[in-house]
Amino acid sequence: MTVYDELRARGLIAQVTDEDEIKELINNGKATFYIGFDPTADSLHVGHFMALCLMKRLQMAGNKPIALLGGGTGMIGDPSGKTDMRQMMTRETIDHNIACFKKQMERFIDFSDGKALMVNNADWLLDLNYVDLLREVGPHFTVNRMLAAECYKARWEKGLTFFEFNYMIMQAYDFYTLFQKYGCNLEFGGDDQWSNMLAGTELIRRKLGKNASAMTITLLLNSEGKKMGKTVGGAVWLDPNKTSPYEFYQYWRNVGDADVVKCLYMLTFLPLGQIDEMAKWEGSQLNTAKEILAYELTKLVHGEEEAEKAQTAARAIFSGEMNTADMPETVIGETDLKDGRIDIMGLAVAAGFAPTRSEARRQVLGGGIYVNNEAVKDIKASYAPEEINAGEFVIRKGKKNYKKVVFR
Repeated sequence: MTVYDELRARGLIAQVTDEDEIKELINNGKATFYIGFDPTADSLHVGHFMALCLMKRLQMAGNKPIALLGGGTGMIGDPSGKTDMRQMMTRETIDHNIACFKKQMERFIDFSDGKALMVNNADWLLDLNYVDLLREVGPHFTVNRMLAAECYKARWEKGLTFFEFNYMIMQAYDFYTLFQKYGCNLEFGGDDQWSNMLAGTELIRRKLGKNASAMTITLLLNSEGKKMGKTVGGAVWLDPNKTSPYEFYQYWRNVGDADVVKCLYMLTFLPLGQIDEMAKWEGSQLNTAKEILAYELTKLVHGEEEAEKAQTAARAIFSGEMNTADMPETVIGETDLKDGRIDIMGLAVAAGFAPTRSEARRQVLGGGIYVNNEAVKDIKASYAPEEINAGEFVIRKGKKNYKKVVFR
């Protein structure tokens, strides 16, 4: 099976512009491809996870990845899939987020000896002269065609700012620059990026002529993969300080029965034949498949040792044992106390089980919050620091979400 055929079999490809050329490039390790990452937070999240896995998979086949960090495009923010304009970030925040991204990407991609590149589009976008850009790029874009793009349609009713309207042009200019500077001949992206990606491909062809057409190819990530990223969004981070290895493991251990095999195909590096057999599993065997998925992905992101610890802790909790050694920890301090105590709703919020006290109240009244395996239904229940540190103090939401609580 060729590399391209495997991508198809794993459900990673939905739409391409020049399939024959794509096959030739990918199968023979001739692709220099890029995926863009706008630094909207200080950690990559599961929405980026598929892209990183795809980059790793293609690099293993001899192709060269370019991780494009959006120091320039991040100043605007992609309007695709957004109902309102993103809050503008400062240069300092963007630079900090980029530094965080770099460390995390190195766990997936081998950047040594020129095997991959990491570049920042701020290097060319922030120095552009506006009039020069209009003269160079403007004639190749028609406003009516841009407005017809799916990435802008959702914003018509609420209003699309001219500020955001420029994002497509900037992304197209990225591909054009990467093609010229690094020989980049392939762009990957999700469903909501299709219009932006086509704009880059067409810009290169119009600027450089037909001779460049065979080398400017765009591939689209499968819609299921993009939907997966949107579903979890920023809730599951790759940074262990934001989402612990245990929590990361538990997220994948708790995926729906209908999604587990799909995730195994798209995100793990297990052989296709092995996953094909697992696709036949039913009933309790699906729990085994979920354990395999959670272990493989936790190992990929956090390493084998953390994956082992997370799996051991999860199995112990599932069997009813209260082993807190590898359980994720919630630390509370003086600022969390009121009159020297913290109430059950404050604990639920601190543990990340509820975004607000009102939601925590609803969970408590519904019998969904437990302390040391006993349901707490009294919203007036509260705890002093000495009670919390007297022994193992565990708060639980539902059946599977546990947090060890300590006061410092």
